[in-house]
Amino acid sequence: MTASAGIPFPALGTTALPPAAGAAWLAEVVEAARAAAARLPVPTPRDEAWRFTDIAQIARQSYVVDTSAASVPDRDALAPLLIEEATDARLVFVDGVFAPGLSATGGLPQGVRLHPLSALFAADGANGADAAAVRAHLARHAPFESDFFSALNTARLSDGAAVVCDAGTVVPGAVHLLFLSTGRTAPLAVHPRLLVVAGAGSELTLVEEHASLGESIVFSNAVAECVVGANASLRHVRLQRENRASFHVGRCAASVARDGRYASVSLNIGARLSRLDLAVTLDGEGAQAHLDGLALIEARQHSDTHTLLDHAKPNGTSRQLHKCVCDGAAHAVFNGRILVRPDAQRTDSAQQSRGLLLSPKAQVNAKPQLEIFADDVKAAHGATVGQLDGDELFYLASRGLPLAQARKLLTYAFAAEVIERIPVRSLVARLAAQVMARSGL
Repeated sequence: MTASAGIPFPALGTTALPPAAGAAWLAEVVEAARAAAARLPVPTPRDEAWRFTDIAQIARQSYVVDTSAASVPDRDALAPLLIEEATDARLVFVDGVFAPGLSATGGLPQGVRLHPLSALFAADGANGADAAAVRAHLARHAPFESDFFSALNTARLSDGAAVVCDAGTVVPGAVHLLFLSTGRTAPLAVHPRLLVVAGAGSELTLVEEHASLGESIVFSNAVAECVVGANASLRHVRLQRENRASFHVGRCAASVARDGRYASVSLNIGARLSRLDLAVTLDGEGAQAHLDGLALIEARQHSDTHTLLDHAKPNGTSRQLHKCVCDGAAHAVFNGRILVRPDAQRTDSAQQSRGLLLSPKAQVNAKPQLEIFADDVKAAHGATVGQLDGDELFYLASRGLPLAQARKLLTYAFAAEVIERIPVRSLVARLAAQVMARSGL
């Protein structure tokens, strides 16, 4: 499957979306992305980065790409997804279309603003500074020239979410960006877009959630770009729990300036097939990154996570923990790459990958990578894949707990180590209940 004969991937469509009035720069970006999508080959298992993930099942579908007729759910349908800490700080998109009636921004403190991207493409006046930030950073950190799915997303760019946090602003609670897909009779393709700009010295907690309300097939191709200023702190929770008929491909690129801190917790629970590429560039001296991830899958679900920790400047610190829990015939993939560039002396980096197999047919493929081009570096990695510990099972069973319950309790404890790192307590409680329900506890 190549792009040599035009654009074979059906989710792109044949008609470019019209840019916002007056946004000539956006038209140039979209056109360049369309050209890249036409030129780039669609990934196949022959590519090393995709050798465990075959997206042919995505490409063979015929998708509806016109989302203008999206049906907006009522508030009662949305209620189970709302986050207590972000009651009045959320943007909601339904089938790729901004839903102002479901969104709320009245609880935001001065210094932080949420916008649909379309409102900033040609904005001036009061939103001029935010529009300038969008123009400066959009499509700059998740480059589409060499990545097919980023090109595909940018080629369909007409809207999305923008979060702009001014220098020195500390945001209590959390900001919730909810990308929903609803039921349709025909498969639907959506291309969620997110841009976060955290100014110097600011602090922000962000929840990016991709969820389904129906059971129809949806191909969600999401791109997020996060810019963390000097001495700023961005805590980014990414939750993917779309329905089991859907496909999800996500790309997140973060750039961290001097003494900045980026902490990510990524959970892949839903979708028939999901792929996440997370790239973090520590682009300032003393920058820090903490990446935690969990794939919790069963039946014939497939979850693929690729991460890159790019240490570009000295005195950087990174920590990473990724866990996979696979039941049934599920297949999880983790590829974690740590790159230490020649100028990144005194880097301190550690990575741990752990896989738990709950059935004979479950599978985990883990590949840690260290690429070190500096001399004064501390770096370590480890990867384990196994079953539940027999001694722990015996201990619990010997104290009267049925073996089946002991297995479920240990499975929950394995997953909870990552879930407990989410800095949003109401979301932790909800996810804990979901994991326990899946485990039968």
